[in-house]
Amino acid sequence: MAADPTVGRHVNGTRRPGGSATLAGRSVARIGYGAMQLERLRGDREAAVAVVRRAIDAGVDHIDTAQFYGDGFVNGVIRDAIRPGDDVLIASKVGAEPSAGRIPLRAAQRPEQLRDGVEQNLRSLHLDQIPLVNLRRLDSGPGLRASGDQVVDIDDQLEVMTAMRDEGLIGAIGVSSVEMDGLRRAIPAGIACVQNAYSLVARGDEDMLELCVAEGISWVPYFPLGSAFPGLPKVTDEEAVLAAADALGRTPSQIGLAWLLQHAPNVLLIPGTADIAHLEANLAVGEIVLDAATVAALDSVPTRAPQTPLG
Repeated sequence: MAADPTVGRHVNGTRRPGGSATLAGRSVARIGYGAMQLERLRGDREAAVAVVRRAIDAGVDHIDTAQFYGDGFVNGVIRDAIRPGDDVLIASKVGAEPSAGRIPLRAAQRPEQLRDGVEQNLRSLHLDQIPLVNLRRLDSGPGLRASGDQVVDIDDQLEVMTAMRDEGLIGAIGVSSVEMDGLRRAIPAGIACVQNAYSLVARGDEDMLELCVAEGISWVPYFPLGSAFPGLPKVTDEEAVLAAADALGRTPSQIGLAWLLQHAPNVLLIPGTADIAHLEANLAVGEIVLDAATVAALDSVPTRAPQTPLG
């Protein structure tokens, strides 16, 4: 699971941003691409495809998506952007679905909904198998919480996820927004990665990260710069981050992402953007080396993000 100490290369000869690490049994760039924000380009599909193409051409070979991003729009963009021979690992997720209400998502936790979610992803991506599918639990982090018939035991969910893996519909299983007990119960099923809210200012899952290091499980944090939700702390507001950015001639966002890469060898990043210039700034994070004094200053930033549901 340890990251390659050298900067690896993709099959097309491009240097992998951030070097290489293992995800779902494959060697991929440690800096991937989170596709959620492509929905902002719904009115300019050509521009959305161009963002994904630029990421792939720059060496990104790990793209994170979901059918419920734009109700299939984002998956369609990815499908159109990927060319034969690109060798890109697509990671999707199930456990929620689009909603027309105040909150654009609603829970879809029941086993039959998880299967339907995988099948929808397969259709919109035009794939026979999704290399990695994350089971989005609703146990932790900002966002949805399950209620009523959406409160489903993780063992029942893992039963359908492993069945779909056995059927060849998915290649590997991850878990997202999960608590420690759920992860421990999931590990025997064979878990490739964990996607939880985690950043310099939200390190409440440090014990879980350490368990993932020990178990050879990739750690793929969402909200890697803190939360955009009102009232939750942002990495880019921290004095230590601003000082490091000034000293290194980098942006505060780049410092926050670079800290994550150096914090643990199993961390893979999926920063999202709908802008090519911002994409290139994210990929340049792989070139940043934080010295011991800078790391110590950043490590001293307190963890204080509340783990309460919003909406």
